[in-house]
Amino acid sequence: MLKPEQRRLFHKFLILEIAVQSLQRDSSVIENLKMSKVYLPILDKLLKDISQDYYNSKRLLAKDKIRLVKCEKIDEYFSDVHIATAGNHVVLR
Repeated sequence: MLKPEQRRLFHKFLILEIAVQSLQRDSSVIENLKMSKVYLPILDKLLKDISQDYYNSKRLLAKDKIRLVKCEKIDEYFSDVHIATAGNHVVLR
């Protein structure tokens, strides 16, 4: 079972992972725009900053032997997140 502090850290980790994936996807689209020279440096800096926080959160979770197994999309609004902990397997919606 996850402690409240671990749950908050995992929530932060999950938000950062989604943000990194979104920014990586957006950067490939922005490269094709006329104003890409303006937006790409901003996007790259933001991605670098978020990636650093993401890896720090992932490292802290790994210390407690907590890792993300997978995310299953249930419907338009909900997803199940499968988490492996040292003791058991937890599914959060």
